[in-house]
Amino acid sequence: MYLPFPLPIYISSSAGPCVLKQLPNRPRLWPCCCLAVALCLLAALPSSAQDFSQDIRPLLSDRCFACHGPDADRRESDLRLDQEDSVLADRGDYRIIVPHQPQASQLWTRISSADEDSIMPPPNSGVPPLTAVEQSMIFDWIAQGAPWSTHWAYAMPQEHAIPDVDGTNHQAENWIDAFIANPIQKSGGEFSDVADDMTLIRRLSFDLTGLPPTRSDVLTIQEQGPLGIQRFVDRLLASTAFGERMAVYWLDLVRYADTVGYHGDQDHNISPYRDYVINAFNDNLPWDQFTVEQLAGDLLPEPTQEQIVATGYNRLLQTSHEGGVQPREYLTIYQADRVRNLSAVWMGATVGCAQCHDHKYDPYTAEDFYSLAAFFADIDEARHFDVGSDSVPTKRPPEIPVLSRGQRQLQATYESRLQQLLQESDSVTEQRQKIEASLASLDASARLSMITVAIEPREVRLLPRGNWLDDSGPIMAPSVPQFLQYDFDDIVGDADRANRLHLARWLVDPQRGIGLLTARVFVNRLWMILFGQGLSRSAEDFGGQGQPPSHPELLDQLALEFVRSGWDVKHMLRLITSSRTYRQSSIPKQWHQEHDPENRLFARQNRFRLPAEMIRDTALAASGLLLQRTGGPSIKPYQPAGYYRHLNFPKREYQATQNEEQWRRGLYVHWQRQFLHPMLRAFDAPMREECTAQRARSNTPLAALVLLNDPSFIEAARGMATRVLLAAQPRDKDSVTIQRLFEMAVSRPPDSYELRQLQDLLMAARGEFSVHPQRAEELLSIGMSTTDRELEDCELAAWTTVAHAVLNLNETYTRN
Repeated sequence: MYLPFPLPIYISSSAGPCVLKQLPNRPRLWPCCCLAVALCLLAALPSSAQDFSQDIRPLLSDRCFACHGPDADRRESDLRLDQEDSVLADRGDYRIIVPHQPQASQLWTRISSADEDSIMPPPNSGVPPLTAVEQSMIFDWIAQGAPWSTHWAYAMPQEHAIPDVDGTNHQAENWIDAFIANPIQKSGGEFSDVADDMTLIRRLSFDLTGLPPTRSDVLTIQEQGPLGIQRFVDRLLASTAFGERMAVYWLDLVRYADTVGYHGDQDHNISPYRDYVINAFNDNLPWDQFTVEQLAGDLLPEPTQEQIVATGYNRLLQTSHEGGVQPREYLTIYQADRVRNLSAVWMGATVGCAQCHDHKYDPYTAEDFYSLAAFFADIDEARHFDVGSDSVPTKRPPEIPVLSRGQRQLQATYESRLQQLLQESDSVTEQRQKIEASLASLDASARLSMITVAIEPREVRLLPRGNWLDDSGPIMAPSVPQFLQYDFDDIVGDADRANRLHLARWLVDPQRGIGLLTARVFVNRLWMILFGQGLSRSAEDFGGQGQPPSHPELLDQLALEFVRSGWDVKHMLRLITSSRTYRQSSIPKQWHQEHDPENRLFARQNRFRLPAEMIRDTALAASGLLLQRTGGPSIKPYQPAGYYRHLNFPKREYQATQNEEQWRRGLYVHWQRQFLHPMLRAFDAPMREECTAQRARSNTPLAALVLLNDPSFIEAARGMATRVLLAAQPRDKDSVTIQRLFEMAVSRPPDSYELRQLQDLLMAARGEFSVHPQRAEELLSIGMSTTDRELEDCELAAWTTVAHAVLNLNETYTRN
């Protein structure tokens, strides 16, 4: 007897599926008794429990939802595999799924068929077929009764009991560790060892401030003993560098840039918004308030200047200032951009996929898309079509002049003193004039910033197939997605029309809105910042095409904790960094490599290259050149000549910043969307045309060439060399100086091999520059920082060469 198609039969076990036998194929032989025997054998085999959210729904979404999912226009056979009722419905002489009976279920029949006219997915669909293992998972799931659950991202987080964990290898520092250790223990594994103090100090410093630790940090922590690390965390969270580090990530999410993006990519005025973000994280502004102020600060009663500046979020999208632009077309483009970003940043969703038709993988409809777009119909955006130009910066009204927080404090002091003087005699006229001049100077130094001003909302229609020329669709009122309504009507109350303030409150209200879902999205991203990957690896998409979390109960608990804490970001970071899970070594043991090579169990820490801005910051910090001044306008680092040669409307010449501002942090680098700075591009910084929830990490020759040739890094190497030479004592050996230089970059002394290699390099460089002193002059002329005249050129050039080598080490820019 032969089967009509090759049928791999699997035994499901904790060790993985095991093939019993595959019988040879004999086309066109269909003995029913044989097939029945095979299916009965398969049904009788032991099966492993299949979780619908973790195992089955992702398969159905990836292979089936395009034709049998939420999109009504593309749906085949009136079948929705994303809805339990549709799957279990009686369809006359068959059912898609008969719980506990795979062989009676049409789903199993079709996915396991050998007939090209019957098998699903169809061979000509472009969708990969289900593998034998995937088929067996669906078979097992049906045999278990086809248990169904709501998609994990749309189910409200629930309280979960803290798991019991046995054994010294799973000692928990806090409840996070119990949730992580439990599946590790069940898998027969164990936590990695605790990281050594130096690794942990460096990890914390990079994660919480984006900067390497100083030598004084290390010495202080070592003196304080066990309490030193926790005090170090508190100090990092209290530093202004913390807000700058967090702002780097937030600006990726909201696609912050210094230029408009389209056509001529002219500069626009928005840098005060960046200051707002930095200050908000440093002030530990509750994250729900942070959300409301950005989306609708202008709609708050008596908003402050900072709350108005926060609404610059609504103006961060790309705009065009090309002559002949069709306002109606671009207003449609702008509203779509805003919906995409809103859903990506706060909902971890891809609502933008519903612009032309219902979403293919998630329950978002085209009506949901345009209802969300209607919230932004009151934004005064159209004026730039009349006054925007090819000037740099271009005009994008409404804009207001903005003083920094420090300038406002100084202004208040001046005004208070002026009021006192005005009440005194005329003999203080000269003092009044000086103060008035100072106030005028402050006003003149104010930066312009785009803001949101509410106007009469324009009409928003549902656009058939997303066509801006087709206005036959219905007029849409502002509303939230239908399947996520909850008590949105209660949030709106007696208002005639829902507005952006209602939308913002719905996003963060844990009782009447989706606040708990929003919290889950953000805490997953906090986890990603601290581990290099989220509990759900698809930080940008919590929908059907995203990856379910490896530890769903832990993610729920973190979301609940975030809300209970009053949306306290620093509390969450302090909690996670105090866990045993966070403080593990990143060095894998044999078990990790064999059973969890991708570290999905978090049985060890992760090691990864720093983001682009932090690579720059690390080099500047080691050199002593880094200017740590918070806030202010963008700066322009050195850049290759001619890089802007194709940038038109208008033609412009790049002018690098020519003062100490040149050495500010990477956060403040001018973000030119079409021509992003080459160093940022080489290290995977995004163009910020769309929301970026997780950057790529590449390893390319271009990145190595940047570290070798970018003037900023050569100048940083000279700064490092200058520091160690000026600090050296007359009797210090080269080995002592090399050790100090090495510690500046990687926070540890070199081992014997590294020391020997750097000593050889130093000797070779001394020989090179003594024979060719002009090469020393050329090397030391790179960059605008001055060379200390106390140092001899050839010696400084030789040490610069050694420092440059150290700044090119992988370890210098790796977070372990």
